[in-house]
Amino acid sequence: MDFVRDLHKLIKLTGDRARLDARANGTYIVYKTANGEIVKEYDNGEIEPIKIRRTRMSDLAILMF
Repeated sequence: MDFVRDLHKLIKLTGDRARLDARANGTYIVYKTANGEIVKEYDNGEIEPIKIRRTRMSDLAILMF
């Protein structure tokens, strides 16, 4: 068995399950796109970018919902 292929399939199935759960509960999922942008995807298919703000006191990203 190809470990990388199996892992990729498991990750895809996890994302698919998250979408189904979001649709069933009327919520959204959050993920990072291929170009590095963090977005919310709602159950109706609408995708909204999330703005990230960095603080001066630390290098921690604060997600602004």
